[in-house]
Amino acid sequence: MTQLSERAACGSYQPLESAEAEAAKLNQNALGFMLDVQKMMFEELVFFSDEMLERTRTEMHIFSEFVTKMAGAHSVQDVRTMCQQCGEHQLDFFRRDSERLFKHSERMIATTSELINCRPLN
Repeated sequence: MTQLSERAACGSYQPLESAEAEAAKLNQNALGFMLDVQKMMFEELVFFSDEMLERTRTEMHIFSEFVTKMAGAHSVQDVRTMCQQCGEHQLDFFRRDSERLFKHSERMIATTSELINCRPLN
């Protein structure tokens, strides 16, 4: 109780208008943060659905190519060559997929750090 009277005597209380302005600013910052988080989550869902669609499409293309080559193979040498080519295509697909996910992870880290640093998202 004595601390309160000492503060009142020193005049260290903020005026009511200043406190209300500060509370409004804090509320606005919290709202902006929540909207940015919601926007980031929506963008992630869109990215995930696009990635799954693209991955499925690519896998189906690789599989149909495999079936076509398998149907056209008439000897053991043809099957060996076909397996080698399809393996190379599969490895190339994994490399491209990994690079794309790595770039996305970099973007997500940058976006999260901007969000944490209280900078609005673009």
